[in-house]
Amino acid sequence: MWEALTQFVKARDLRRKAIFVLALLAIFRLGATVPVPGVNAAQLQNLFSGETGQILGLLNLFSGSALANLSVMMLGVGPYITASIIMQLLTMIFPRLKEMYQEEGEAGRQRFNQYSRLLTVPLALLQGYGLLTLLARQGLLSNLSLFGLVADMLIITAGSIVLMWLGELITEKGLGNGVSLIIFAGIVARFPTDFTRFSATFEASKVPSVIAFLAIAVIVIAGVVLINEGERAVPVSYAKRIRGSRMYGGISTHLPLRVNQAGVIPIIFALSILLFPSMIGAFLSRVPQLTALAQFLTSLTQNQLVYGGLYFVLVVLFTYFYTAVTFDPQAISSNLQKQGGFIPGIRPGNTTAEYLYRILTRITLGGAVFLGLIAVLPLIIQGFLRITTLTIGGTALLIVVSVVLETAKQVKAQLVMREYEGF
Repeated sequence: MWEALTQFVKARDLRRKAIFVLALLAIFRLGATVPVPGVNAAQLQNLFSGETGQILGLLNLFSGSALANLSVMMLGVGPYITASIIMQLLTMIFPRLKEMYQEEGEAGRQRFNQYSRLLTVPLALLQGYGLLTLLARQGLLSNLSLFGLVADMLIITAGSIVLMWLGELITEKGLGNGVSLIIFAGIVARFPTDFTRFSATFEASKVPSVIAFLAIAVIVIAGVVLINEGERAVPVSYAKRIRGSRMYGGISTHLPLRVNQAGVIPIIFALSILLFPSMIGAFLSRVPQLTALAQFLTSLTQNQLVYGGLYFVLVVLFTYFYTAVTFDPQAISSNLQKQGGFIPGIRPGNTTAEYLYRILTRITLGGAVFLGLIAVLPLIIQGFLRITTLTIGGTALLIVVSVVLETAKQVKAQLVMREYEGF
């Protein structure tokens, strides 16, 4: 580890990339502290600590902690992530988009990504309008006129577009995935504040709970690493082919099927669905005839048991759904057959596709249950340890560990490439 770190420091271009990434993340953190005009700071603090704080905390997580300040970047990279998800879902409906993304190479993927960027703008405007309207009704924004609403919508939409641009710059010229690193930076920036708040309320009687909390944290981190890196290796062999005086193929390799194919996308899906009852309830509360319905919809997210159960079930269902969208056993079977590859003991074609689908369904169950437990982990910790000032954010841990592992792999690949150049 220390040898790799020394090599990284000595590599001049890697140092420049690291400094470039840190500079862009510093710009993001600076923008996350600039609030939109007319914010009621005291009311904002009360809202985050109230009954709706759980949902707002998750939104704040994916905004890189910018929502907690109602900053100009309060939407974070959420609209861009949503646009990317919608575009991937549209590949199931429109074959042309699927061909563009999977079969046209780098040029096709660039066009596909450009459509995602264009879709980000209307989504940011729509999300900005909904969020500003909801927060204004909670008394967080004072004197929000029509002109002020439009101006704030344009400001936070511009902030989201700037973040999307910074994320793509990091991906293109830096190290790691830019969008993931932006969310990672927002999570890490919260650690000093959370530790200070916990220290202010610490008592000697809480020592056993703190020890249990640290033990659970270590187990959760180990579980995140295990599931995130876990995969099922399906053996694949290639038939020998003779062309002229040369022989090709005749090798054996494997097809890796990951336990967690979907990442944190199912959690984002589930969160979006869970937001609808409270938002609809807030709108219906203004109609006297629908007050009872509005109270029922609002109570769905305020009841921790119902909220946790729905959250877990939705994450499991969306894990299977998104895995089915992004992983096509039929296409993989077809590509293997075209390249002369086969799974030993399995006939090529539809039989191979059915075999891959059966394996994927089984291993996805473990990944889906794991993601569901990660999503409701803060509720479980608060219920058993009774510590509200210090909780394990399972989603935050999943993102942090995934980003660290992904970035470490990219750095290692860069170092290995330089070893070959030196040799």
